[in-house]
Amino acid sequence: MSSYNSALYPVEMEINSEVQTIRIRAADILLYTLRDKFGLTGSKSGCDNGDCGSCTILVNRQPMKSCLMLTIEADGKQITTIEGLMNSQVQNIFAQHQAFQCGYCTPGFIMNCEGLRNVHPIADEETIRVWLESNICRCTSYEEIHHAVKDIFTPK
Repeated sequence: MSSYNSALYPVEMEINSEVQTIRIRAADILLYTLRDKFGLTGSKSGCDNGDCGSCTILVNRQPMKSCLMLTIEADGKQITTIEGLMNSQVQNIFAQHQAFQCGYCTPGFIMNCEGLRNVHPIADEETIRVWLESNICRCTSYEEIHHAVKDIFTPK
């Protein structure tokens, strides 16, 4: 008979500017910790293998697909979810351009675009195109999303 190691490990991370401490199993996935333990349900479970981008969050200001990250890897990290970007410029521009249909993919796109702004504050057309490839919209709202993202990087 094998023994199941149900040890819990402490993890401290800053989530949306609040320090949080939780005890988790070594195998816990960050996406489900955020959703189930913290009630942050904006990050969606789409494919659970990193292909669709609906679970994208920011880890230390960089986009990360939270379905591919263990919670224990977030120890000491700064995590931002879509809830942490309420009324942000990116979110408002997506709304202005109606860059969504069903809305399931929208949080992931917004998080990826915020990450793009962090990494490339002055992104050109090609950089925007490459970054958008990491997220999938099954409703084919790509044209509106592309216009919204271009608007973010267009000098005013």
